[in-house]
Amino acid sequence: MIIKNYEKIINNGKTPELKKIRIDILNILNNVINAVDPYNAVKSKIYKEKIQLNDKDIFYLKDFENIYLVGFGKASIGMAQAVSDTIEIKEGAIITNQKNKIVENKKIKTYEGGHPLPNQGSVKGTEKILEIVKKCSEKDLLIVLISGGGSALLTKPRINLKDLQKITNLLLKCGANINEINTIRKHLSYVKGGQLASNTKSKVVSLIISDIINDPIGFIASGPTYPDLTTFKDAKKILNKYNLWVKIPLSAKKVIENGLYNVIEDTPDKNSNFFRNVKNFIIANNEIACQAAINKAKNLGYKTMLLTTSLDGEAKDVGKFIVKKALNFIDSQEKYLFISGGETTVTIRGNGKGGRNQEMVLGSVKDLNEKNLVFSSFATDGIDGTTDAAGAIADSFTYDRALNKNLNPDSFLNDNNSNAFFKELDDLYITGPTGTNVMDVQILIKF
Repeated sequence: MIIKNYEKIINNGKTPELKKIRIDILNILNNVINAVDPYNAVKSKIYKEKIQLNDKDIFYLKDFENIYLVGFGKASIGMAQAVSDTIEIKEGAIITNQKNKIVENKKIKTYEGGHPLPNQGSVKGTEKILEIVKKCSEKDLLIVLISGGGSALLTKPRINLKDLQKITNLLLKCGANINEINTIRKHLSYVKGGQLASNTKSKVVSLIISDIINDPIGFIASGPTYPDLTTFKDAKKILNKYNLWVKIPLSAKKVIENGLYNVIEDTPDKNSNFFRNVKNFIIANNEIACQAAINKAKNLGYKTMLLTTSLDGEAKDVGKFIVKKALNFIDSQEKYLFISGGETTVTIRGNGKGGRNQEMVLGSVKDLNEKNLVFSSFATDGIDGTTDAAGAIADSFTYDRALNKNLNPDSFLNDNNSNAFFKELDDLYITGPTGTNVMDVQILIKF
């Protein structure tokens, strides 16, 4: 079981029926993580003699002198282990946020970087990756393993690290979506926005686990091996949109202004020759995760409905929307399980601690009161916001349980303090890093 505190979560069900539903949700979430396991996702494409992405895109390893490997993201260890267990690697390096974990292969160096804020480990690992990428010749094959979190972990900034951390922190708190955030990141970097691919002459195969709605390759880990559709002009427009232009460090302003006046070349776009030998391929995403939830739910006897795999918006409002949709569902006689996936945002207004999944569930607590509903939101990477929780669960008794402990949901919501609220109720999901990341999954059961 991926969720370590499952007994507490089950026992918080006030009735036998609620206990059973909580057990079902935990089993469904376990199935979700297994379905997007990075090792298995890569293994399904890698063979001893070839890499086969589909019936058309096949790379025979005998056609290359050397195979090099680089990777970055929350799933990079599992992905790299799958490659190195199957084929001979000349040299490799990966950057992960998983503490005290390495790829079990002496030819692959593991670096621990920072997430969500990049750190010196991110920079050091990126320097090694660049060294390997530049070493690859036209006769070699470079395998690039990309997963969520790669924007922070793959870091070679055009500004000093402290300034990059400051601007990243501002972006994460302003309510900007991930595409907007990564547009800024690309234009303050030497490796993002297709620039990593511009440093090699070899053929490149990028295997990607998507953590962004609709799988836009140019934004996953800030698209280091994909043509960039954004410009310095877009970057400045986003900073102005969120009133950040006056708040960002002077060094960042200078880089963006130099880009606007063509002192710095913009990131390579689709007309660049750098991408002729690059193949990018999605091997796991939120759609696969949601389908795994549906399959398990059906096995458990539920009627299911997939609401969307493109959920976005302000987390506290989205939770209310999902609950309302279930309450208005016509077929009220059946036990239904509603599934959704995606990635919402949180606009920081208070000083509390939380994450988008916890805030989404907190936003729905009053609407669940005395209704036959159980609502859960789960971050597939095991880390929701800056907390040690992966999400939270609430049901028809959560509001009363909170009031009995003198916990006012509105007060906690206004302070963005969802983590403290659910910690008091023992209804946080605790998993630790799962080693994968395909955004979030919501489960709402109407019974």
